[in-house]
Amino acid sequence: MLSPCNTTVDGTNRELLAHGTGAFPVGCYHDDLCRGEVVWHWHEELEAAVVSEGSVAVTIGSQTCTLHTGDGFFVNTGVLHAARAAEEGPCRLHSLVFHPRLVGGSLDSVFYQAYLLPLMHAPDQTNFYLSGGDPARRPALEMIERAWQACAGEGPHFELAVRASLSELVALLLDYRQAVPHGSEEGRALRDSERIKTMLAFVHSHFAEPLTVADIARSAAVSPSECLRCFRRTIGRTPAQYLRDCRLRRAAELLSGTDLPVAQVAADCGFDDVSYFTRVFRACRQATPTAYRRGGVQKAK
Repeated sequence: MLSPCNTTVDGTNRELLAHGTGAFPVGCYHDDLCRGEVVWHWHEELEAAVVSEGSVAVTIGSQTCTLHTGDGFFVNTGVLHAARAAEEGPCRLHSLVFHPRLVGGSLDSVFYQAYLLPLMHAPDQTNFYLSGGDPARRPALEMIERAWQACAGEGPHFELAVRASLSELVALLLDYRQAVPHGSEEGRALRDSERIKTMLAFVHSHFAEPLTVADIARSAAVSPSECLRCFRRTIGRTPAQYLRDCRLRRAAELLSGTDLPVAQVAADCGFDDVSYFTRVFRACRQATPTAYRRGGVQKAK
C-alpha cells in the first residue's frame, strides 16, 4: 500500500494520481519533501497527514502554517493545498489520501449522510492544522498515525484497522468543527480558494500565451488589485511569479521528455526570447536547458 509521492495535476490543478483502488480507495504515502515540494493541487478525496520528521510549511486554502515533527493537518475535498520543506535537513510526511466512501460507504447510508456530508460541506470550517502540543488535538493525530501504520504495514485485517481509525478521525473532526465559529474570515478564505482555483486553471490553460495580471484577473471576474491580493494571500506568490514557474515546469518536462530544440521549447512555453529563457531556467534549475536535458543535474519533481 505504501507508495511514493508523485503529484501531477491537470489544467485545473486537480491531482491526476489515483489513490488506492476501487475496492480500497486510500493512498498511503511517505512524502520526502527534501526531494521536491508538493505543488498546488486539489482532489475529491480527503487528506490527513502527520509530520514524521523535520519542519513543513503547509498551505491549505489561504492559510499557511509551519508544522513540526508530531504535528499534522487535514484537508477537505476540493481544497487547494501545497507543502514544502520549511528548513534545511530531513523533512517527511506520513499522509493518507482517502475517498469519503471508505468511511461513509454508500451515499444513502447513515455514515455518509450523518457524518461525511456535514464534514465535506463545510470546507471553510474543516481544514485543520493539528498541533501535537495540544491535548485536545492529540487524539486526531494518533488516529492518523494509527491508520498510516496499519496501511503501510499491511498486516492481517489491516483494511478494517485503517477504516476504523479513519472513521474515528472523522468523528473527532466533526467535534472540532462544532467548536470553530463561522465568521467573515472563514468566508473570505473560502472565497479566495475558489477564485484562486479559477485563476490557476486559466494560467495552466493559457501559459504559452502573452498574459497580463489583468487577463488572469478577468478569468475570475475580479480586479487586477484583487487578483494580486488573492495570489499573495493564498499561495504567497504574485501572478507573474506563478506564471513563470508554470512555464518553467512545463519547459523542464519538454526538455526531459522530448527532442524539441531549445528554441522551440522556449516558444512553446511562452518565452519569446531564448536568451532570457536560458537565463531564467538556469537561475531556477541550476543548469542551462541543454545541460538539464543531458542529465547534468537531478531532474526537478
